[in-house]
Amino acid sequence: MPESVRGVVALTKNAPVETVDIVIPDPGPHDVVVRVQACGVCHTDLHYREGGINDEFPFLLGHEAAGVVESVGEAVTHVAEGDFVVLNWRAVCGECRACRRGRPWYCFDTHNASVPMTLADGTPLTPALGIGAFADKTLVHEKQCTRVDPGTDPAVAGLLGCGVMAGIGAAMNTGSVSRGDSVAVIGCGGVGDAAIAGANLAGAGTIIAIDRDARKLEWAKEFGATHTIDATSGDVVEQIKDLTDGFGADVVIDAVGRPETWKQAFYGRDLAGTVVLVGVPTPDMSLDMPLIDLFSHGGSLKSSWYGDCLPERDFPMLIDLYRQGRLPLDRFVTERIGIDDVEASFAAMGEGRVLRSVVVW
Repeated sequence: MPESVRGVVALTKNAPVETVDIVIPDPGPHDVVVRVQACGVCHTDLHYREGGINDEFPFLLGHEAAGVVESVGEAVTHVAEGDFVVLNWRAVCGECRACRRGRPWYCFDTHNASVPMTLADGTPLTPALGIGAFADKTLVHEKQCTRVDPGTDPAVAGLLGCGVMAGIGAAMNTGSVSRGDSVAVIGCGGVGDAAIAGANLAGAGTIIAIDRDARKLEWAKEFGATHTIDATSGDVVEQIKDLTDGFGADVVIDAVGRPETWKQAFYGRDLAGTVVLVGVPTPDMSLDMPLIDLFSHGGSLKSSWYGDCLPERDFPMLIDLYRQGRLPLDRFVTERIGIDDVEASFAAMGEGRVLRSVVVW
């Protein structure tokens, strides 16, 4: 039977979010209802509120979530009632051209719930990244649920659902950082610090954190940065080279996603090095560079989608590493807030005061 719960909704572009009653319908055959226990506040949620993703308002925000499966559709086999899960927005289909070629981390046809959640008046909601987890409960496809160790703090586990996985995966999966590599990370918010943590976990020898905010550079050290660069002081590219014997870094990760930071990443890498773009640019941004530079520097220029992760493979592994004390996931949780505090957390994010605010139930 459908039920009414609280949810944080962006009703119109740029308007403050509201906590309203929403309706969770009965799950379809492959859908599940998840009782949300924690959900991180991500920049992507703010982009939805600002109309930066699309104009399919109203949006049910929230997508970095962990919780417990409460009920399941009649054909569900992937999870069971009572499972502790992290929600993911890459529910691999197994059938698209990427999956058939053995590259499921690029799956082009991921699964979502078969029936919409709605406002109390029946207006369909668009769930952020197909999840919509700033709510007491949410409805997702069974393959959007990844089971992890139930002894894990939900506020920590849920962060793997987006930003932390994007950063760690940018280093370990997309960038293929290996032991002894030199790595530079531009932008030390949640995604950038996760990339630093991933580079550290992969055994990088030199890890350079680059940001304009001294507080963020201090945070970066906690995740494994061996050197820091204040981007407001001097030429960033030259400073990267000074720290890498004049050559540039083997891998440079742009966690900002602006033309000027991408150019710093390009020119701050070694010849035949790798650039990884994980920061998300806006549609109006463009890049103007000499084509000969792209040719003469060689190497790889990559974009990282969701850290090129496979949730079923990566989430449980990273939770195990966290529980072994090898991955400091808990340090990403700056503050724990209530469901009515999401709008205020957007302001804290904009001021650079938090890595992650996490809504907890």
